[in-house]
Amino acid sequence: MKKILSFLNRFLPPILVMALIFYLSSRSSFSVSPKFWLNFLVFKALHFLEFGFLFLLWARAFLGNKNRFWLAFLLSFFWALLDEVHQLFVPTREGTIRDMLIDTAGILFFWWLLWSILPKAPKKLKNWAKKLALI
Repeated sequence: MKKILSFLNRFLPPILVMALIFYLSSRSSFSVSPKFWLNFLVFKALHFLEFGFLFLLWARAFLGNKNRFWLAFLLSFFWALLDEVHQLFVPTREGTIRDMLIDTAGILFFWWLLWSILPKAPKKLKNWAKKLALI
């Protein structure tokens, strides 16, 4: 039972985030502002953050695996690709290479944070990351 709970604790969060991304991509597009530039900024920031967060969760799931960052990158990248393809079939949505690049930038940014910034972080932040099983 303990192994099952450990598995669920590690792998359920990224799977739920993937389901949430799929659900949100299935919804009709909407605006947060009548200004195009503000909508663009908000929604592209969400792309960046959601796929960076997905990478973070996958990296957490594969903690202890020497290839955890590559596995997390590949799973997050392919989900971003599938998300954009999925949006091609949703009315009022569009799948774009630009969004794919923004998703990938988010993934790479979070990889950089985990790989180079977190090890040099203050002790309090490192302890917090250990409690969250990020390192």
